[in-house]
Amino acid sequence: MIRADLMALTPETLAALTNRGLVKRAAKEHAAGDGATVVLAPDGTLTGRYPDGTEASLPPGAGLDLGSCACAATGVCRHLIGLVLACQESVAPPERDRPDTPAAPWSPGSVTDEELTTAVGARAVAAARRTRARGYSARLVHPTGADDEARAELPTTTVRFTVPGALAWALTDSRDEQRGEAVSLAVWAFREALAVDPEDPPAEVRVGTAAPSRRDAGDAAAAAAELAGRLVLDGAAHAGPALGTALRSLRDELAEHGLHWTADALGELSGQLDAYASRAAHHHRGRLAALLTELHARHRTGRHGDGGPGRTPMRQARFSSLGCRISGDRTSRTADVYFGHGDTGLALVLRHRWELSESSAPGTGRTLGPAGAVLASRRVAGTTLGRLCLSQVVTENAVRTAGHTLVLGASRQVAAGCSPLGTSWTKLPESLLVRDFAAYARRLRDLPPRLVRRRVAADDVRVFAVHAVEDLGYDPAEQSLTAVVRDAYDHRAVLAAPYNPYGPGGLDALAAALGDAAEDGPRHVSAFVTGTASGDLLLDPIAVLTLTGVTVLDLAPVNGHAGPPPAVPAVADPVTAALDDAVDALDETAHRGLRHLDRPDLHRLEDVASALARTGLGEAAARVGAVAEALTRGEPEAAVAYWTDAHLFLLTAASLHGAASAGTTAPGL
Repeated sequence: MIRADLMALTPETLAALTNRGLVKRAAKEHAAGDGATVVLAPDGTLTGRYPDGTEASLPPGAGLDLGSCACAATGVCRHLIGLVLACQESVAPPERDRPDTPAAPWSPGSVTDEELTTAVGARAVAAARRTRARGYSARLVHPTGADDEARAELPTTTVRFTVPGALAWALTDSRDEQRGEAVSLAVWAFREALAVDPEDPPAEVRVGTAAPSRRDAGDAAAAAAELAGRLVLDGAAHAGPALGTALRSLRDELAEHGLHWTADALGELSGQLDAYASRAAHHHRGRLAALLTELHARHRTGRHGDGGPGRTPMRQARFSSLGCRISGDRTSRTADVYFGHGDTGLALVLRHRWELSESSAPGTGRTLGPAGAVLASRRVAGTTLGRLCLSQVVTENAVRTAGHTLVLGASRQVAAGCSPLGTSWTKLPESLLVRDFAAYARRLRDLPPRLVRRRVAADDVRVFAVHAVEDLGYDPAEQSLTAVVRDAYDHRAVLAAPYNPYGPGGLDALAAALGDAAEDGPRHVSAFVTGTASGDLLLDPIAVLTLTGVTVLDLAPVNGHAGPPPAVPAVADPVTAALDDAVDALDETAHRGLRHLDRPDLHRLEDVASALARTGLGEAAARVGAVAEALTRGEPEAAVAYWTDAHLFLLTAASLHGAASAGTTAPGL
């Protein structure tokens, strides 16, 4: 008897199935005379005994991952690879040169489900059946000769059948945990193609439910939550580029249904994955975890969007600039210019992106590229960014999107419609201009949790009338400038401005502007509302209006201002600390993936659950503990639901308590 499947394996295939170092080590030991003595049983089971007494075996029709070995290694070991090498050497050269391959082209679609289960295992087939129930598409390359390779391009991976007739040696670009599921999906795709036309099977098939374009809005929204759960299970650190493609495709489908809020969340999630893959500065694992929870929260509550049109042309409109925020990465800079639209009482954002030239890219002596002060002279909508941020704009060529972004057409007309801001901030409607800080804080507390609020750009941007400035200080540990500002009713709000490397002159400019405001009386500050704490609003300033005009912080040049005195250290709040630590622990598990956690990760979850219980947060402790218990039982799939419940509970609790977490807030959202 000859194991034809083993005879067809090459060192390259073995390396692709395991790793090159393991194959080299097994080959070296075999060449040194330390290989196995093999015995092939009548049922096709290959068994080998090594000189040191170690015994390994490979059942028929199964791959290395389903083999067994008496050594202490976990997973595929060098003994199993050595067993293949020993089998190949034990066959006489004439027989080795005539492997028992099919005479006609072989299709994976001819494999039965019983053979499939033998090759990849029952658990992998069960997982694949769940995916098949949701439906998927595949592009197929069918063999035209006996030795040709069959290939299936699935939405998230590619499967190659390198050994005709042997599923066990199929190669995928997914991780080992998903390999069996991918092989199963590929087999069913080929089977579907053969069912359509056995003689000339199609190259593209749809398996399972109807194509995504024919899904109704509810099914598409459910698919978003399912993708989020899969990402929690696998982890952002293990997500491949195919997942980003799937997210963007589903985002477009949701937008077609008018579910713009969930579509926008998927778009941002895709951007976070891209940022992680490229090591961009705007990736934040807390933000990514919050997006995953948001998708589940929107699915549960049905708050996906209002179903309105994606773009709305506007009549003649007047906008007052509220400043801008500069962000970027290694290859680009982005300016988000915020406007107040008095007629609707909305804050809108105009987004403009510049690609960096080679002369300003990192590694050319200017490691951060152009900052805000340089970008102020760049052209945007027919004028400069600096002028646009200090202007009122009157135009008949504006389009507002469902996400409250602004598109300005006919740049010459926009430039002609620019006039100085003057005191236009003081004439904004109450929905944009906040005069009573305490009343606005109460309105915020009456809103639904942030995770299910309307998802529109600049929704948290407001202008605040400031009548007094106190306790101006700089915290070097946090690299932030803080101040207490008061309204005409003596209600407090706390300004906390973090250092922005893309606008390095911002903190000095803010210190100077707030100093002027403290000396010269009432002024105005445009800012993001990042949360509340102890009844006080928490604000991240964008621009400041004083007697000398408007200062846009991110566009300010570095001027060497002496700066404020050190800030008074904040007193630690044990509830906030416990919530933030628990959120951070769950953020980390989503980043790594519940499949891939180790014992220290479980210990940390248990520790934060204990800390929550000691702080009096018993329900939060129980929910985090449920995640740890499911993972301890070896049930990562079940732990996904527990993780979602715990993360949603913690983020909501933190919001109600006033604990502003970096993961729950992003500028403009």
